[in-house]
Amino acid sequence: MSICPLCNGLKELKMVCPECQNVIKDNGKATDYFDDYSAYMDIDIMKLFDGLPQSLEKHQCVHFIYCSNCGYEQYYIVKE
Repeated sequence: MSICPLCNGLKELKMVCPECQNVIKDNGKATDYFDDYSAYMDIDIMKLFDGLPQSLEKHQCVHFIYCSNCGYEQYYIVKE
């Protein structure tokens, strides 16, 4: 069983925005933003729709990161 260190609070994302050098925020799993109920769905099932064809097999968790200063956003892949 693999777990995401960011989702489970084992690590904290420490990254600066490439546009404005402000601290960038991890907003959690990208799949949590699909609809109102996606955050409550089974994680392995949601990995089938995260945009990475092999994220389940490669034990990857896709996070949505965002800079509140300039609006920069990106998907960030975390190794589980």
